Amino acid sequence: MPNLGTARLRAFLAVLVALRMAAPIAIAQKTAPSDHLLRIGYQKYGTLVLLKARGSLEKRLAAMQVEVQWTEFPAGPQLLEGLNVSSIDFGTAGEAPPIFAQAAGADLIYVGNEPAASAAEAIVVPQNSPIQSLSQLKAKRIALNQGSNVHYLLIKLLEKGGVKYSEIDPIYLTPSDARAAFERGSVDAWAIWEPFLAAAERQTGARILANGQGVVSNHQFFLASRAYAQKRPDIVSVVLDEVASLDEWARQHPKDAAAALQPQIGLDRPTLELALSRGGYGVKPVSDTVMSEQQQIADVFFNLRLIPKRINVRDATLPETRAQAK
Repeated sequence: MPNLGTARLRAFLAVLVALRMAAPIAIAQKTAPSDHLLRIGYQKYGTLVLLKARGSLEKRLAAMQVEVQWTEFPAGPQLLEGLNVSSIDFGTAGEAPPIFAQAAGADLIYVGNEPAASAAEAIVVPQNSPIQSLSQLKAKRIALNQGSNVHYLLIKLLEKGGVKYSEIDPIYLTPSDARAAFERGSVDAWAIWEPFLAAAERQTGARILANGQGVVSNHQFFLASRAYAQKRPDIVSVVLDEVASLDEWARQHPKDAAAALQPQIGLDRPTLELALSRGGYGVKPVSDTVMSEQQQIADVFFNLRLIPKRINVRDATLPETRAQAK
């Protein structure tokens, strides 16, 4: 890796090690795309969880002689590592994971996104914390999932508070480990997304120091491996159609959506209703405007030496998508 400083290389390797340690099952299941199998990676929240519970996708794809296989991941970075090693074909993640994955060489494709959901991620502090402003995060220990959507949120909120990223002590933990550290008092703050955000508020009394409103968009992206997107665009289209239908239903029936999610996630319905109230609903083709925002995020990560090279996010779109976006 020419022209990489020691700090940049160390940071990049740390990301790769963290991702590979977090997704051992995905690596073990590495296989090539199949005409008769769609392998979907999902996180413990969101439209794909509802889609899995409903079973409507399986019914549609059965008519096309395609089986659906589901694999759960703790967060977006780990999910996209699964996509990178070809253990899944399709999945969803926030803004930052595809950038880290692309910088690590993943051959992924953006196939759609949900609208911005700026309030669905935040930095929280314990209820009785003396921290009252973003500027007070200087020199503090802040938990986050490395390479996740909140990685960019943290950077921008620190910038808003006049604090450099180099002036904090980032503690890279998965959501479950971060929650434990937060409750023990091992960290001063936690950058987290839904539904963990709503759960922290309701179950621990966590106080939102600042969320993404007016600072970041927080788009949720649907992604596929390039090989699968090129081999079975018809299947990708069916998945997005099912997701769009389910998103519209959830938008119109939030209480029913919370009830459907409850047995899948294990959180109480009021917590899920709070989380759902901050979501973005609907599926759109990736636009040039959205990809421009992604490029800005990628450039920020590169400038902070969080990724090893400068990337062009539009390389992770299909030619026809790029043409439509113009």
